[in-house]
Amino acid sequence: MKQLVNKADMLVQALPYIRKFNKKKIVIKYGGNAMIRRDLQESVINDISLLSLVGINVVVVHGGGPEINDTLAKLNIKPRFIDGLRYTDQATMEVVQQVLCGKVNKDLVSMITRQGSRAIGLCGMDGDLIQATKLIRENTDYGLVGDIVKIQPDVINSALDNGYIPVVSSIAQGVDGNSVYNVNADTVAARLAVALGAIKLILLTDVRGILRDPDDDSSLIHQISLPDVDSLKEEGIITGGMIPKIDCCTDALKGGVKRAHIIDGRIPHSILMEVLSDEGIGTMITRD
Repeated sequence: MKQLVNKADMLVQALPYIRKFNKKKIVIKYGGNAMIRRDLQESVINDISLLSLVGINVVVVHGGGPEINDTLAKLNIKPRFIDGLRYTDQATMEVVQQVLCGKVNKDLVSMITRQGSRAIGLCGMDGDLIQATKLIRENTDYGLVGDIVKIQPDVINSALDNGYIPVVSSIAQGVDGNSVYNVNADTVAARLAVALGAIKLILLTDVRGILRDPDDDSSLIHQISLPDVDSLKEEGIITGGMIPKIDCCTDALKGGVKRAHIIDGRIPHSILMEVLSDEGIGTMITRD
């Protein structure tokens, strides 16, 4: 009986959030271990489907690093990274496009469909959705890695209006001579959230969120604001791979997104707990 009461309390707690976010747009970046482990895949897909079924407009942006690496290994192509970005020569670009726009994207669409929701797979070339030029930083050449110059979200809005969950791979249409670019999926999610006027950006990661002590999950910082970000970097609390994720979140907030969240995709139903509960489960970043 107590377990049933607890479940009822959870549903009651979720109701105000379901009302608040009804017809609003949420962009979820899906990656990390949550994409690799079958049990976590099912949990994430269930969460996405449930949010859609209760009237929230969900857009999914995905990566696929491990799958790309597996395919490269089969072709005896050694992965190379510069500043955390995958160096993308022509041979690697062909693999990236094949894996992200093909197998990974369509597998996600299929999983969502099996949960009773309607999904449609897209990439940045569809409807000129994501337009990019070659990324160059301090004279560093990353190969066919793109720098987003424009998001044209008409195809996303059309899919949402017709009851579909758009599932977007992080490939961009080149507008400077090259036909296609590989783009960081976190960046795509942030820029897409701004272009769509989304109320939330959610990044699924392999850590609890921002931790004061990286070895202690109980040191999770549940909420920070934009003015806190620089000081947390200076204190060495936001470091390493968390910096680009935080930068994506801050860019989204400055572009008009209401809230950004960094949550642990290894925890079952972490999306529902973050979106539809009072406590949340990760780190929420606000404007002020």
